[in-house]
Amino acid sequence: MRLLAAATAVLALVASSASPAGAGSAASCGDRAYTYAGYAASGRAHGASAVLTPLAAPAVANGHVAAWVGVGGPGQGPKGADEWLQVGISGFSDHSALYYELAEPGAAPRYVEVLPAVAPGESHRVTVLEMQRQPNWWRVFVDHRPVTDPIHLPASHGRWHPIATAESWNGGTPSCNSFAYRFGRVRSASAAGGGWKRFSTGYRFQDRGYRVIRVARASFIARTDF
Repeated sequence: MRLLAAATAVLALVASSASPAGAGSAASCGDRAYTYAGYAASGRAHGASAVLTPLAAPAVANGHVAAWVGVGGPGQGPKGADEWLQVGISGFSDHSALYYELAEPGAAPRYVEVLPAVAPGESHRVTVLEMQRQPNWWRVFVDHRPVTDPIHLPASHGRWHPIATAESWNGGTPSCNSFAYRFGRVRSASAAGGGWKRFSTGYRFQDRGYRVIRVARASFIARTDF
């Protein structure tokens, strides 16, 4: 199992880019190690949540695919440390699973499978949320139930733009993996512990070979476009 650590490099783009929604890459899906289809929130928030549904089994030639919501990213912790938290569905050549991944300053990222198998058409509400009255402490929820103990992410309070995106990693070999994920009822937390509101999209990630399709004000499909 390869960690999904490099996946959250997309979050660093949000912190440094002024590109408007709709921006994307000119590279083909097989030319870059990581390609994306999804959104960053327009403003900072205290958490993110979505109902994730794989619409079909992924076809993974090399590496992995995934759909996730998360906060933080490479270089976004204290003193430029890597720090992030994400939860979602990962897809490999032999299985799909529900996972979360945690990167704490000074430690290697940890990938943890919460459910070892997720079938096409199976839906799960996944959430990362800062805890009420405990700044910089977070938890991961799956189907409204906590799946982690409280997690301390230093200097995270009020700093991060949540992400909701699908991705493909080519495993170091030029190739195009296919996926189709629905992100339903995507929300962001306006306050620690809740205050949920519709996810307000800012930056759109849409690399060549993949497409983001809005199907409702708070829902979209990220899928292969080849």
